[in-house]
Amino acid sequence: MLDSTIKFEQLGLEVGSRARDSIERSMVGVDGALSIDLGMRERKIVVKGLLRAISVELLLARENSMAELIDGDMHILESANGVKFENLRIDSFEVTRQDYSGSGVCSEFTMQVTQLRVA
Repeated sequence: MLDSTIKFEQLGLEVGSRARDSIERSMVGVDGALSIDLGMRERKIVVKGLLRAISVELLLARENSMAELIDGDMHILESANGVKFENLRIDSFEVTRQDYSGSGVCSEFTMQVTQLRVA
């Protein structure tokens, strides 16, 4: 679920590891190096999911509402097992497959997300 409003069926979640960054500088006349700790950096998250609707028009509306989240704002993702990921920027949303059946339509998607601050 995104921002507690957009619901989808989660098929996969790949969470990148947290990373700490630093800068190493050496100076003439000084033995060793200066290390500046830049703290924790962003991490990448890949979300794979499934949107369902009873008509093609409603499915397109749901896909458009997901694509409109590529706005540079911060978002919140709640995974299928209840883990919340906050401070997310959605980088891309791509529909990878659409299926039509007697009861409706569905589309699989992949969404690339960057977690800017890791608590």
